[in-house]
Amino acid sequence: MTNFSFSVLGFLLCIFDTWCVAQEHAPDYKLEAFLDLACAEYNCADIQPGGPCFIPKTLQNHASYALDLAFKNTGVCNAIIGTPTVTDPSFGNCHYP
Repeated sequence: MTNFSFSVLGFLLCIFDTWCVAQEHAPDYKLEAFLDLACAEYNCADIQPGGPCFIPKTLQNHASYALDLAFKNTGVCNAIIGTPTVTDPSFGNCHYP
């Protein structure tokens, strides 16, 4: 991709409500490592037992929440394991940042 492509993508992410979620085929060990790092840095209470996003208790779900939490704090969606989306991944009482 060229610098222009990255600039257009950055612009589009800024003008639309955007979330960052785990890529469907991201390796579990990378998702686990990111989840550990993100939750050491940010408040992951919503994906802890009793939190509104704990169920379903899957690595994909918890990593998606952590990816979006980090994205909202840094403005960067981890391109190795995450993907930006304009579809709100929130469900039930679980509201992504």
